[in-house]
Amino acid sequence: YPKISTEELKRATGDFSPSNLIGAGSYGSVYRGVLSSGDRIAVKVFTDSNLERAERSFLRECKTLGKVRHRNLVKIITSCSTPEFKALVLPLMANGSLHQHLHGEMEIAGRLSLQRRLSILCDVAHGVSYLHHDYSPPIVHCDLKPQNILLNEQMTAHVADFGIARLFSPTDDGLAATSALKGTVGYIPPEYGIGGTISTKGDVYSYGIL
Repeated sequence: YPKISTEELKRATGDFSPSNLIGAGSYGSVYRGVLSSGDRIAVKVFTDSNLERAERSFLRECKTLGKVRHRNLVKIITSCSTPEFKALVLPLMANGSLHQHLHGEMEIAGRLSLQRRLSILCDVAHGVSYLHHDYSPPIVHCDLKPQNILLNEQMTAHVADFGIARLFSPTDDGLAATSALKGTVGYIPPEYGIGGTISTKGDVYSYGIL
């Protein structure tokens, strides 16, 4: 995908104005913006105080999202990478995150019908199934939670945030979870907290909590 300059992203987001901030996490912040073409975008800026860790997260997400192709996974439009600044440009999801709908941050919060909730869960299941079974090597997301499920204008769910995802070769038995694995307490399986093996089963556990 083509690169984009820092200046272009500043223009698109009003110099990363706080009024355009739509989310923040352990690895950075996300801003809404509009490109000169008129396309509405979300800009994920990697601002971890640990620059090496921020770069690893950026490269991991580029590697993962740059290759996967599925209607229920967020795709990269472009990226921006300099020694001091790293960002991904993603499609702006008009209906925010599942978390916003479930916990009262959207005007329509609390209005998700049972049928809509089931549809969202099916979308997520299709996306995760693709990662686990239809992509080689398999990808373990490691951080499935409502904040990482984004909804477009049609309320189709997209799995997002692959900053700590893990790729496995067919011969891998798994990797031990460490303090560097920053999944979300309450959604990651308990064994990850005591050095248990990272596997696709962990995503299944997180999906069940979701």
